[in-house]
Amino acid sequence: MSLALGQNRNYIQGITSGKALPSMGQFLNICEYFEITPMQFFDGRGLYPELVRKAMDSMCELNDSDMLLVLNLISRLSRQQD
Repeated sequence: MSLALGQNRNYIQGITSGKALPSMGQFLNICEYFEITPMQFFDGRGLYPELVRKAMDSMCELNDSDMLLVLNLISRLSRQQD
């Protein structure tokens, strides 16, 4: 990822370890790399846009009964994380 952003190999490691902060321009580049908006970055809900998109595509093909099963499973998994 560091190289894809035009930085040295240790760039992202420095950010994730808390030793460095990206410039505003690089922060926007990081968001673009992950295909998320800055708001989604801080919200934490947009961290896996491609996976969410695939899940949504699959869910659109489900019947009502199966959709309710999926929603119940998501609800149960969300409660386990609290």
